[in-house]
Amino acid sequence: MTLGKSVRKAVIPAAGLGTRFLPATKAMPKEMLPVVDAPAIQYVVEEAISAGLDDVLMITGRNKRALEDHFDRAPALERTLELKGDQARLDAVQHASGLGPIHYVRQGEPKGLGHAVLCGRQHVGDEPFAVLLGDDLIDERDELLTTMIEVQAKTGGSVIALIEVEPSQISAYGCADITAVDGEGYVRVNSLVEKPSVDEAPSNLAVIGRYVLHPAVFDVLERTEPGRGGEIQLTDALQTLAAGEGEGSGVHGVVFRGRRYDTGDKLSYLKAVITLASERPEFGEDLKAWMKNFNG
Repeated sequence: MTLGKSVRKAVIPAAGLGTRFLPATKAMPKEMLPVVDAPAIQYVVEEAISAGLDDVLMITGRNKRALEDHFDRAPALERTLELKGDQARLDAVQHASGLGPIHYVRQGEPKGLGHAVLCGRQHVGDEPFAVLLGDDLIDERDELLTTMIEVQAKTGGSVIALIEVEPSQISAYGCADITAVDGEGYVRVNSLVEKPSVDEAPSNLAVIGRYVLHPAVFDVLERTEPGRGGEIQLTDALQTLAAGEGEGSGVHGVVFRGRRYDTGDKLSYLKAVITLASERPEFGEDLKAWMKNFNG
């Protein structure tokens, strides 16, 4: 039974090959691509810690050693910065290694997001847990994950994050058919469709990379056959839970209207970097002034 158990563990799938960013990701994990002056993965870990999650599990693969190194201590580098009196950079380096306990499990084969989540089963155990995907960065001023954790505690099932997109763009996302819940700030998810055509989409509500899942999802994933792309889709398992009954069944959604930065492809990644850089106090105004006069 999971009744009364709080969410304290986060699973961060980070085993993808990053083919959309080749050749940059030939020898470097896509999660280590810098967003201003920190790798994208650090923003995700910081979000989990800020939401009160004190146990982070990263699902990795081959050539992902840089992820572990980034969150590990670097005594030689720290000593060099200390001797130079460069306190600001020393603090930045130590901040990454001091975020909290981070554990690592390898996903031996690229069998999809559902399989990556399933790789965390032994570590998570019989507790509700959060899943954070690295392609979606949520602004630190928006407490999406905290809200989702509260909804999960209230409903007892699983919770997904949704955003409204232009109907013409829905085929790039998982899509939710929903029903409003009277008096609540969340919705009930009736069904989910992975990347539907525009004509077949039940709504313009797209699933983004934040989930708070009941551990019942693990048994469902064990039984889930490969779906779209020959991969085990988390969406298919959530569809089963949405249609099921009993403990762990039921899926609800939080419609997010805050600040989200998409780093999933080259153009959206560049937009994310520029948006976040323009808000930095030390050079944001100078950057915006330069962009105003930029003619290409």
